[in-house]
Amino acid sequence: MHTASVGFHCPECAKVGRQQVRTMASIRAGTDPIVTKVLIAANVVAFLATSFGGGGLGQTGGSLYIDGLLIGGRIFSDVGFIGVDAGEWWRIVTGGFLHANLMHIGFNMFLLWLLGSELEPVLGRVRFGLLYGVSLLAGSFGVLLLDPVQPTVGASGAVFGLMGALLIAQRAVGVNPWQSGIGGLVAINLVFTFLVPNISIGGHLGGLVGGAVIAALFIELPRRVKLGDRRQATIVASALVALFGVACFVGSLWAAGNWVDQAFG
Repeated sequence: MHTASVGFHCPECAKVGRQQVRTMASIRAGTDPIVTKVLIAANVVAFLATSFGGGGLGQTGGSLYIDGLLIGGRIFSDVGFIGVDAGEWWRIVTGGFLHANLMHIGFNMFLLWLLGSELEPVLGRVRFGLLYGVSLLAGSFGVLLLDPVQPTVGASGAVFGLMGALLIAQRAVGVNPWQSGIGGLVAINLVFTFLVPNISIGGHLGGLVGGAVIAALFIELPRRVKLGDRRQATIVASALVALFGVACFVGSLWAAGNWVDQAFG
């Protein structure tokens, strides 16, 4: 079972951007990361539902867990064929809100709070919500590209997307990611991704790349146009991010049904 954990967090990373990644945009947007809190609450509610609905804090399970985890290929089970390729498209989204155990959700929610409390005030609630949601879809696409028949759960695709976005955000305001700690955080978690068993490589890489692309659209595009056109550039960037999310979703559907056949004939 891929738990898609994002690993540990270095102490220096707790200071990421708190004094440096602040702009006038963050002041206008407010400082209360409401969307981050809602996302954490949604993950916790889903975890409790799967813990008390057939599993436990040490190992979640039950019908809700089985019906929501991400799996692409058409797999035969006691209730018939399951998987995204069997028409269960919602797994592309719901898998990102389920977790295998208490430690798994603990790591992910800690990093979601840490990164979300930095990025949401800078981007604003709507754009941060888009960043998280589309990063989740990018992570699911990565999973289904690399390992479509392996059951996968975890918010780490979206969390890696936040890490990729914070890298771009800090570079945009002249902060060295290695000095702030976010560079080390990404590096450490990539090491865990490739060395620790039962971690979703596709989910982590897909989310990281997706988050970086989204942040580049949100931050770099408005900065590279004339001042009077920045509002329009922000609208265009949001539309492009939404289209990117649609592309990741459609790509996930394709990968679930075709990638294994193409890869292994």
